[in-house]
Amino acid sequence: LKMTFDRMDINVWEVIEAAKTKPFGFQAFYPGPGLGGHCIPLDPFYLSWKAAEYGMWTRFIGLAGEINTRMPGYVVHRLTEALADEKKTLNGAKVLVLGLSYKADIDDDRESPSYELIELLQERGAEVAYCDPHIPIARPGRKHDLGMQSAPLSAQEFAAYDAVVLSTAHEEFKDPALYAGVKLLCDTRNAVTPPEGCRYVRA
Repeated sequence: LKMTFDRMDINVWEVIEAAKTKPFGFQAFYPGPGLGGHCIPLDPFYLSWKAAEYGMWTRFIGLAGEINTRMPGYVVHRLTEALADEKKTLNGAKVLVLGLSYKADIDDDRESPSYELIELLQERGAEVAYCDPHIPIARPGRKHDLGMQSAPLSAQEFAAYDAVVLSTAHEEFKDPALYAGVKLLCDTRNAVTPPEGCRYVRA
């Protein structure tokens, strides 16, 4: 829905907030740059595989997985468009990704979409760094081995990049003062109120 609403120029976060005013029968789920963790990205596919043994085809599980897997690519697409609006290209751009863990305020990076996001940016020629106060060194994982260390958490550091992409909404990242010198902030979590002068794009 986030991708559809973006195409329609509708703020999906405003839609969710409006839907939450319903006094019953609604549970809010929020979009992001993809799914991570040890369960949701993997366990439904075990069910799908087992169901197939019994002649049951759980297409919805597969479709949901495909859409969630595409989300890091969608974030890269939105960032590429935003840079192009500034007459810049992703190839050669300095990009800082905020957050390696798969959810806020923890150090668990299993299946985190941030890894896929970083690798896609690198494949397209961006010079990428990350900042995560909970993960000072990017650990080798099942699919990824970035060999990177976290950049410092400071406004001066953030201002040194052509774009900052917020992937994980750690509390430490919600201070607007951090973005005072940021040229372009691509927020995948609707987590930051940007200061004046910072171009802000939801992705």
